[in-house]
Amino acid sequence: MGIKHALSIVEAREQLTRLPEMFDQELEEQHQVSAVAVTRHNKPVLAILPWELYESIVETLEILGDEELMADLRLGLKEALEGKGETLEDVKKELGL
Repeated sequence: MGIKHALSIVEAREQLTRLPEMFDQELEEQHQVSAVAVTRHNKPVLAILPWELYESIVETLEILGDEELMADLRLGLKEALEGKGETLEDVKKELGL
């Protein structure tokens, strides 16, 4: 994901109601959605992005900000690299799935 479009504040105001369609078209054509940079005097001052992407970013920041969760994640990754842990099949059997 990156910013592939830039609009001046004037252009953004004129095109605001068309931005959802632009995101939908980009997703359809490129299978990804990027943000739109809104510029003032050719310098980015705002970013407009699809709601789903915003929610994903917020969720990621919440996870990264949770020290206990990140410590557990790091430990889990370390154990996985060391070959420790249980296989998915074993966990499913244990849970009766």
